[in-house]
Amino acid sequence: MTLRSCLYRGSVMHRRLRPTSHRFRYRAFWLLLDLDEIPALPARLRLLSHNRFNLFALYDSDHGDGSATPLRAQIERQLGQAGIDLAGGPIRLFCMPRTLGYDFNPLSLYFCYRDSNQLAAIVYQVHNTFGERHAYVAAVDAHDASIRHDCNKTFHVSPFMAMNQSYHFRLNRPDEHFALGISASEGGETMLSACLAASRQSLSDRTLLGSFLAIPLVTAKVILAIHWEAARLWLKGMRIRERPKRSANGMTLATRSSKQRTDLHAH
Repeated sequence: MTLRSCLYRGSVMHRRLRPTSHRFRYRAFWLLLDLDEIPALPARLRLLSHNRFNLFALYDSDHGDGSATPLRAQIERQLGQAGIDLAGGPIRLFCMPRTLGYDFNPLSLYFCYRDSNQLAAIVYQVHNTFGERHAYVAAVDAHDASIRHDCNKTFHVSPFMAMNQSYHFRLNRPDEHFALGISASEGGETMLSACLAASRQSLSDRTLLGSFLAIPLVTAKVILAIHWEAARLWLKGMRIRERPKRSANGMTLATRSSKQRTDLHAH
């Protein structure tokens, strides 16, 4: 049986526009995992395990709310709160795998399909370096060639960014290529933009090993890059803001943007 799960390899770029200009780019890779396939993947792959140490692994506790509740049940509950029913359709998780026991995903995405295989919703799960998580849940219109969502920022991420901001997501459906753009605005001005661009590969021991050799210790690299770039921003004069009290609500509803377009370009 052909796997629906796959691997994407590409790069991420961050560009801060205000109040200080700053830019960086790094290579990375991600897995797109069908939640229903995850338990069977270790029987097909020597280098990827489920809830067990390996070169690469997916631990359920690294995702969702970290509880023992199955990920599908968690996502379906969040979708239900947003009035979205998949009727048993597939859910696919886009994330970096735990690598040699270490995991950190600044952003994970759940692509949620109806049983007709039409994309119905996306859950954007944001992780910060304090071990906290928050989900932004948004419905998808099946007729949109590209996808755009807007929402108010309700979760603390960067100590250099204010909370009175809005997020703007734009992306295409994962296919041979996948692109995701995120911008943060404040008072109508863009403060930061980030984009991810990646190409699809089959999920096999060969592609996993090749990705490890090309981009070793990818999750550790991400967390080191976050702290290194934070140090550079501090040296440029940016000052750390007080960490706000964490909201008790772990989910925010995002809305479909009125600025829908027919294409998506990553810059």
